[in-house]
Amino acid sequence: MAFQWLNSLDSASAKKVKPVSLDKINCSLHSKPEAKQSGLGIYNTIFLDMRVAITSWSAETNTDITPKLMKNILWYSGNWIEYEKGNLSEQEMYNAMANEYHLKPTDLQKAIADVRNSIKINQEVISLIRELKEQYKIRVFGMCNISKSDLENLQTKFSLKDWELFDRIFTSNTLEKRLQNLGFYKQVLKETNAIPVETIYVAKSFEKSIPAGSLGINCIVYDTLENLSQKLRNYFGDPVGRATSWLQANAKKMFSTSDVGVTINENYLPMLIYELTHDRSLVDLVEYPRLFNFYNGDPVLTTEVFPFDLDTTALGLKVLTHIDYDTKMSIMDEMLNFIDSDGIIQIYYDPSRPRTDPMVCLNILTLFHMYGRGSELSSTLDYVHSLLKNRAYLNGTQYYCTADVFLYFLSRLFSVAPDVHERFATLFAQRCFERFGAEGDACALAMRVVAGAVAGIRMYVDYERLLHMQEPDGSFPLCWVFKNRKTRILTGNKGFTTAVALQACNAFRML
Repeated sequence: MAFQWLNSLDSASAKKVKPVSLDKINCSLHSKPEAKQSGLGIYNTIFLDMRVAITSWSAETNTDITPKLMKNILWYSGNWIEYEKGNLSEQEMYNAMANEYHLKPTDLQKAIADVRNSIKINQEVISLIRELKEQYKIRVFGMCNISKSDLENLQTKFSLKDWELFDRIFTSNTLEKRLQNLGFYKQVLKETNAIPVETIYVAKSFEKSIPAGSLGINCIVYDTLENLSQKLRNYFGDPVGRATSWLQANAKKMFSTSDVGVTINENYLPMLIYELTHDRSLVDLVEYPRLFNFYNGDPVLTTEVFPFDLDTTALGLKVLTHIDYDTKMSIMDEMLNFIDSDGIIQIYYDPSRPRTDPMVCLNILTLFHMYGRGSELSSTLDYVHSLLKNRAYLNGTQYYCTADVFLYFLSRLFSVAPDVHERFATLFAQRCFERFGAEGDACALAMRVVAGAVAGIRMYVDYERLLHMQEPDGSFPLCWVFKNRKTRILTGNKGFTTAVALQACNAFRML
């Protein structure tokens, strides 16, 4: 039975579920949206390490105590730690640490007062958290290793509006535990009734994030505001809505580009964007009367004359509707003249370029099976099966960059060829599962998630990694899809990455 090999697997990350059909995934951007859903799950709470809300403080004081010693006192002194936990009064702390470091209590008191006065609040972090709280109706709890006196001082640094952003602030002084201790987070979870998997903790250090993470809390270790903003928006935001908005805002501006910085005006990826979104307004497409060319205009970074090719033509005949049925049939008849001695369909309408590529084979097979003529390319299909069986696609091909492109294009073929899907199903599912957790850019991960969905496999780890790559404006990063056979120059399109990531989100949600 298909997929029976998966039954013994006990994995919540890549489990077997009912397969998804591609024709149900590729929905119009203008169709009625589904209920709003967060990116990685249902999140409703932020735990914020208050150190993240402090943009700066200075260990420079108007005393003889050096900055290095001041930092050692505040970070490592056992007496300071006991003071923060409420086990020492302020005066007891001054006396104990003066004895510990051979200082005058009055000098230490003055130095600590200078440090307190130097504290500045990170207003950008506070504004970000407020925006998210207002937009997504989440709860925000502050956490801090801090004494009662220092908390009162910290409060004076905030405006009343900013301080009221926090539903409550938990401190080492009130809980008698530090943020480095597991018990601190157990107590906070208990008192807030927060569910760990629905909670995001923004920590200042790994030392604090590890005990929280052990309880199932999702942890972000703060490094920059930009990264924090991206990660939090990807947790709380709707990836589909954000990606859709970006595509619409960038309609007809999503040009392909190369890794040498040259813009490439081509037809292939824009047609795939149209196929994925069913929104013709997003891209400018050339309606060729018969054969299609990869380049929309003069060739770039290649030979001066670039022939029409079967790959782009097959995609154009599948996606666009301006060519009548009889003309399509005659074009397909002509394609059959470009089969090599092994029975494999070729790339170019040019006998001087007798080349083949597995991805091109899949694209042309999709067209032929779509029109009930798949049997005319049986040798090409057998070749594809052998590539899948023997994993010959793992390093990409001479024209396409990644292994996941092969599985993705194969899933496209299944959408129009149920008989091919039935023949390939078990092997295809095995190969998809083998890709689970492999390295990959956003485009590769999105294609992998889609292929997994068609195989009935929930590629959760890859899906989660993909969502973390969504950029603040809602797009997904530029990724390389093609490579030039001779120059090895790479080509990609940010619009295509975003469109296929949108498809991956829809596919994963449907599992």
